Amino acid sequence: MAEPLFDKITLIGIGLIGSSIARDVKALGLARDVTISTRSADTLKRARELDLGTGYTLAAEEAVTDADLVIVSVPVGASEAVAKQIAPHLKAGAIVTDVGSTKASVIAQMAPHMPSNVHFIPGHPLAGTEKSGPDAGFRGLFKGRWCIFTPLADTDPDALGRLRSFWEALGSKIDEMDPEHHDKVLAIVSHLPHIIAYNIVGTADDLETVTESEVIKYSASGFRDFTRLAASDPTMWRDVCLHNKDALLEMLARFSEDLAYLQRAIRWGEGDKLFELFSRTRSIRRSIVEAGQDVDTPDFGRHVLDTPES
Repeated sequence: MAEPLFDKITLIGIGLIGSSIARDVKALGLARDVTISTRSADTLKRARELDLGTGYTLAAEEAVTDADLVIVSVPVGASEAVAKQIAPHLKAGAIVTDVGSTKASVIAQMAPHMPSNVHFIPGHPLAGTEKSGPDAGFRGLFKGRWCIFTPLADTDPDALGRLRSFWEALGSKIDEMDPEHHDKVLAIVSHLPHIIAYNIVGTADDLETVTESEVIKYSASGFRDFTRLAASDPTMWRDVCLHNKDALLEMLARFSEDLAYLQRAIRWGEGDKLFELFSRTRSIRRSIVEAGQDVDTPDFGRHVLDTPES
């Protein structure tokens, strides 16, 4: 077996992303030791039961001692608290990265507390499901998915290369961009769709003329898929809204303008405008499939159990 990329990796936070990383690291032999830290005793106990690491502790400062790579997988609003807690205990030359969905905010929270002899490289793997917690993780979550780095101006090339090798070993494709651009891109491809989904499901729940049982019983694929997005971790998405506020508000304004255009087209029976819009957006779907970011199978690639009638 090849030599591990790191002697010790520390995972702070062991939800979907952290536990998926742990499973891949163990299976691929990417580290000799994997120490897991989380604030919840119950979550830490479950991580131990799942045998996700080689060491477990509630104390993040203890977890990062002698770690070569520290991966922070917490809601973005908790980034500064974690940075303050671990900073005095990081060893010289350690690489510290994160998996947060907003980057400008995470950098503002963490960078001021990172020691000068530590390599802080913000990152964001674009992978996940609506599930959360250590049981939600699985091997291969990052295979074929993008991981975006937003390195700081003085980032050490060797440290960046080592982190790139780590994520590539997990199967990720790597890209780099500045934090503000990342946040704007993610506002449209991830954050806005989730906000719309939460809103649509909330609207359905508020309707007095349609019962909850009917909403559930007659859910067609469109509404059902919105509920999948709207089932995501509420703490994480609260923090995303608060910490990518400017970009998200900009995209919400654009969406509101486009929605008003669609309302007018429907109101005035402008079928040509509706057809043009639906044709254009359909081509986007084809492009996503061609780029390998989804599969072109019935039900948008999500398996539905076909239970025979009794």
